[in-house]
Amino acid sequence: MEIRSGCPINLSVEVLGDRWSLVVLRDMMFGNFRTYRELHGNSLEGIATNILAARLRHLEAQGFISAAADPSHKQRTIYSLTEKAIALVPVMVALGSWGVRYQPAEPTFAARSIALERGGAAMAEAFMAELRHLHLGAPAPARSVLAELNAAYETAVAERG
Repeated sequence: MEIRSGCPINLSVEVLGDRWSLVVLRDMMFGNFRTYRELHGNSLEGIATNILAARLRHLEAQGFISAAADPSHKQRTIYSLTEKAIALVPVMVALGSWGVRYQPAEPTFAARSIALERGGAAMAEAFMAELRHLHLGAPAPARSVLAELNAAYETAVAERG
């Protein structure tokens, strides 16, 4: 990869600035989708199969995810977030908050972002601890932020009727 400048924002955009990388990481973080089939089948934005395959290869090559054979299914790969990807949680929180504030975010989808913003740094840290447990085998945290975020989403869905 050719580096255009040493600016940290440019360097970040060069590895994450395409249309799909952050969306794939979002789905792995917030949806806990770990296989190609889960990622493709649950894509809200309808990612094409060839694009998903290319993004997974890119994210693995850049050290954001790792891939391992599924011991229960020979043809399935399990993708895991690395510490490098988990460290993006505060960035994802900020992007979600910005999207809620300045874009026409659909209220049910905005619920998780709003909950994370309201939860502040402590909730983001707890979410990162939970992701470390799910993806890196760290000890299980006492708090399940994923459960809290899913509850916020379900509440928003129920309120919309």
